[in-house]
Amino acid sequence: MGTLDGKVVLITGTGGGMGRTAALVFTREGATVVGCDLYPAGNDETVELVRSAGGEMTGIAPIDLTDPEQARDFVEQAAVAYGGFDVVYNNAASQRFGPMPDFSVEDWRATIAGELDIPFFVSKFAWPHLVRRGGGVIINVASEAGMIAGEFPPMIAHCAANAGVIGMTRQLALEGAPVGIRAVTISPGPVLTPASDRDLGDNQAAREAITRKTLLKRFAQPEEIVELAAFLASDRASYLTGSNFPAEGGATAW
Repeated sequence: MGTLDGKVVLITGTGGGMGRTAALVFTREGATVVGCDLYPAGNDETVELVRSAGGEMTGIAPIDLTDPEQARDFVEQAAVAYGGFDVVYNNAASQRFGPMPDFSVEDWRATIAGELDIPFFVSKFAWPHLVRRGGGVIINVASEAGMIAGEFPPMIAHCAANAGVIGMTRQLALEGAPVGIRAVTISPGPVLTPASDRDLGDNQAAREAITRKTLLKRFAQPEEIVELAAFLASDRASYLTGSNFPAEGGATAW
């Protein structure tokens, strides 16, 4: 018996990385997952992996969640397919990095859209469905950058957007409590995904610069973040709302 038996979970960004891991972990715990991604090939592969492991997942792609109408369409398709849903896991994000003097207005707007607009749009359109369901859970993935500055890579927009996600989640929790909706944030530190591993390659200096602020001096594995999310989505976490849960290897401790 899984901790999420009978629950329908929306997960954004299931084409790879933490989103793929989330689909596998949540279905392992008994949930039915509706996932989406901008890239169909990766999303289809995730669906096959989930089904091969005995889980149930529907994948919808391509979906560009920075477009509010496409975000609405994703939510509505999920609601129609399963008669509603219980959990929204806002995992998808895109960002750009660069030092303040060279960081363009276009880069700023792209990062705010990719990290703050996406969870707002999905939560906004999911909200009435959660209310009709009698409540539910919204889990927003932010970043340690919402709490502390980062020297490498320079991250002015990344810091601002994720501080916004943390603040938005508090307000969602306040407004959601009377209608049975819990809202929480997870703020990971550096996570080793296939994409980050590809981008960093054998650049050990860059890897060390990224993990230097962590007490554990390493990247997290996706499972180390997603297992926390699965707990927060479950009824075992029924008293937890409005909180931000750092999962950053101790980076904010000093």
